[in-house]
Amino acid sequence: MPEGKTRPAIAIRDLVSVDEIQKVEAVEKEVWSLSDRDVSPTTLLVALKAAGAILLGAFNGDAMIGFAFGVPAYEQGHVSIHSHMVAVLPEYRDLDLGYKLKLAQRDRALAMGLKQMTWTFDPLQSRNAHFNFAKVGTVSDRYEVDFYGNQSSSVLHQNGTDRLWLTWPMTSERVRRRLQNPHASLDPLPAIPPLVRFDVDGRPVRGDLSEALARQRICIEIPGNIVSMETKNAALAVDWRAATRWAFTEALKAGFFVLEYYRSVRGQQGPGAYLLQAGKVSDFIPDL
Repeated sequence: MPEGKTRPAIAIRDLVSVDEIQKVEAVEKEVWSLSDRDVSPTTLLVALKAAGAILLGAFNGDAMIGFAFGVPAYEQGHVSIHSHMVAVLPEYRDLDLGYKLKLAQRDRALAMGLKQMTWTFDPLQSRNAHFNFAKVGTVSDRYEVDFYGNQSSSVLHQNGTDRLWLTWPMTSERVRRRLQNPHASLDPLPAIPPLVRFDVDGRPVRGDLSEALARQRICIEIPGNIVSMETKNAALAVDWRAATRWAFTEALKAGFFVLEYYRSVRGQQGPGAYLLQAGKVSDFIPDL
C-alpha cells in the first residue's frame, strides 16, 4: 500500500468487459517484468472467460491492482479449476489480497459445483510455500522439472521453472480448518534428519536417500529468500535448485507426497522446511 495513505477500499469483482480484461496486461508486466511475448493475450483471456474461465480483478477505484485467473480443467477423470495466475502489485501486498483473491476464486468454483482447484508454484519460494500449505491447506504429489522451459522473461524464471503441482480440496475438513483460522500454528516440525539441509555456509547438503525413504516422513529445507540469493549468489541458488529437485523427485517417485511447510528461523538465513508423508494423498484426505 502506498506509504502514508489510509487503507484503500478494495473491490474484488469478475472481469466482464474487454476494457477491464485489457488491464491485466499492465499488472502482469509490473509484477513479473514480463516481455510482450510472455504476456497473456487479451483475445485469449476474452475467449477463455466466455468459455467458463474465472477471471477476477482487485480494484482500488478504477485502478486494477491485482487479478486472479483460472480455467476449467479435466484431471484424473474429474472437472476442476486450474488457477494459472494470481498477481498483486507490490505496493498493495500488505493487504492480504492474494488470500482474498484465492478465496474469491474458491467461491466462484464452488458456485460452479466444483470441489477441487489446482495450481503450480516454485517450491523454492518460501512465502508462497507458507501460503499454499500452512494457510490454505494444499497438498502435492507431483513435481514438474522446468515446467515452462528453462526460463522466460519473468524475474522469477531465471533459475529454471521447476514447479510443485498443488491440489486444493476446497471442501475438505483440512481446508475448512485452515480457512477458519489462517494464522493458527501447525504442530511442531518432527525431528527428522533433513534429506536436504543447510550447512554452516548456507549451502545445500544432501542426506542419505535410502535412509530417508525408509522412514514415514521426509524433511526438505529451503532458503528463506531465494530471489535475494539469485541476485547475490546465482551459483548458490542453482545448487539449491539442483538439490531440492533431486529430493522432491526421488521422494515423490518413491510414494511420498508433500503435506506441510514450516517456517523456521536459524541465524540470519531463516530457512523453511517441507514435510513429506509416505502414502497416498487420498488416504489422508478422503475428500480426494
